[in-house]
Amino acid sequence: MLTLSGAEVRAVLLGGFSAGTADIGAACLIYFTAPMVIMKAIAGGLIGPASFQGGAATAALGLALQWLMSCLIAAIYVVATLKWPMLRRRWIASGLAFGAVVFGVMNYGVAPLSAIGKFPAFTVALFIANLVAMLMFGLIITFFARHTTRTRPPGA
Repeated sequence: MLTLSGAEVRAVLLGGFSAGTADIGAACLIYFTAPMVIMKAIAGGLIGPASFQGGAATAALGLALQWLMSCLIAAIYVVATLKWPMLRRRWIASGLAFGAVVFGVMNYGVAPLSAIGKFPAFTVALFIANLVAMLMFGLIITFFARHTTRTRPPGA
């Protein structure tokens, strides 16, 4: 079983919470809307379009889901750095690449399978803005993971 060191857990939590929070802020700027609307949209991935009729509890669910997904994504990156330590040494390049992968997985894997059922109309401007937001998301995670030092999982 893989166990993470204190520094690795710190990187997951700081990277996940920071990137997740920044992602909500970026979505507010991209879609010109309030954080409550974005968090309800995130909750919509689990409970469907009815999330927009919900109140603070629905928004809190969206925030919890955002942070959970962001910490899971950060954990995946931190675990990957145990096998490939060069990801930490080249944290900017790996952060941009990781952000692009996250963008693809979320937009073309997770979101289509969610309960929300529809997506905003495609525009080049929205595509670019969301891609840039995910590149920043990846950079935030790799920034916090760059100083973890272990090079391979225990028993490897």
